[in-house]
Amino acid sequence: MDREYRSLHVLVALLALILAGCASDGPAPVEDRSVGGTVRPKVVTPPPPRATPSGGIYRVERGDTLYSIAFRHGVDYRDLAAWNDIPAPYTIYPGRELRLSPSTPSKRLPAAAPPIARVDKPAPAPAAPPKSAPPPASTPAPFEPVGASPPPADTQVATATPPPAAPTKPPPPVAVPPPEPAPATAAGDVAWRWPADGQVVGGYVSGDPMRQGVDIAGSAGAPVRAAADGTVVYSGNGLIGYGELIIVKHSPAFLSAYGHNRKRLVQEGDRVKSGQTIAEMGSSSASRDELHFEIRKNGKPANPLDYLPRR
Repeated sequence: MDREYRSLHVLVALLALILAGCASDGPAPVEDRSVGGTVRPKVVTPPPPRATPSGGIYRVERGDTLYSIAFRHGVDYRDLAAWNDIPAPYTIYPGRELRLSPSTPSKRLPAAAPPIARVDKPAPAPAAPPKSAPPPASTPAPFEPVGASPPPADTQVATATPPPAAPTKPPPPVAVPPPEPAPATAAGDVAWRWPADGQVVGGYVSGDPMRQGVDIAGSAGAPVRAAADGTVVYSGNGLIGYGELIIVKHSPAFLSAYGHNRKRLVQEGDRVKSGQTIAEMGSSSASRDELHFEIRKNGKPANPLDYLPRR
């Protein structure tokens, strides 16, 4: 009886251990590797889309000109006109959208030359055999009269000798005037002069969008003069950071800009001469009376000190 009781007690203890182990471990993970099993696809998060670069299209506003838009975006006005099929005199209207870059990289490339047909040269004709020169004719012996005797050996024949020529004097040298000195000009045959009197208080720094020209200090109302002959292609205040601005075109490659004016004295289309007063000096955002002067070559800012005469 005691033996059966002990066996039953051991059996109950084993069953209790088995049940406790199952409760603590939990169900084992099951992976279905059968042919008909369903495999969940791995979720891949796509990268965020790249932002579309701005500045590719510009909508024309009232007061804009092709030159001011090209000046604002640092491109050549001729390229801007070509990219948008705008012929001279480059008339644009508010609301029109302008492309600020070429539509295709090859738009300005020259057209390929047509193929050249190959023409084979004819074979040279065989050279004719050289003709044999006729035999030289026999020279007859000089005729001597019969009975003539040779002159004596000591007889000399007089030969007429021309008198010596008189020495000729060389012509006097012709005075050649020295060449006139060429005027001081910059590339593009533009003769530059300083647009204002005063000290340079701000210089040009390549690549700095805030320092693309020079700042010339002065007093309010001081004359601002055209730096060279040209035509006014912009006169307004639509370009942020320039205040009352004037842009003058001097050649197909060169423009000059005059900013922070108190008063503009010329309008678009006016022809100006070098040294002509085109504005009155005003003040910049730094509360200082000064002229901000820039030179653009092919649409790109250039250091004005490379073109202005030395003081």
